[in-house]
Amino acid sequence: MTTYEYLQTPETVLPRELAFGILRVADAPRAQHQRVVLELLLALAPFVRSRQLGEVLPAPIDVILDAGAALVVQPDLLFVSNERRHLIGDRIAGAPDLVFEVSSPHPRIGNVEERVGWFARYGARECWLAHPVERRIAVLGLASGGVADRAVFFDREPIRSSVLPESHLTPFQVFGF
Repeated sequence: MTTYEYLQTPETVLPRELAFGILRVADAPRAQHQRVVLELLLALAPFVRSRQLGEVLPAPIDVILDAGAALVVQPDLLFVSNERRHLIGDRIAGAPDLVFEVSSPHPRIGNVEERVGWFARYGARECWLAHPVERRIAVLGLASGGVADRAVFFDREPIRSSVLPESHLTPFQVFGF
């Protein structure tokens, strides 16, 4: 399937991606997964908005990483800075500054390492991996097409981010439900 063909398919709220021409569709996420996405959104959207840093958007929204290679993904949550606001249209045309992926006991779509590699290769600056079972958040600094650094945060430890350096979000806030 081409990117053009993918973009002509009917809208759906089911998670899906186009991985080099192969359409992947998954079942809707489970409640625990959605709670984590909601808590991240509720914490980050007002923070970003109050500081006029850019925009935070939840899935499902298509992120076209490479139209020619038919690579379209839907991260659980994403942040696009004001400097890259031009990427936002009906879809995101390029890599966001920051992507958030919430792990599930039963992987929903694709492989997280593969997706992180794509985000890095196409210019995302950071990826947060939330692990609800372990109640931890890993922050991956992305550069030169790969993971440049990794830090893991637990409990009430403030999550350090190079993309959102003033954020004082903690894993407890995300998993405290």
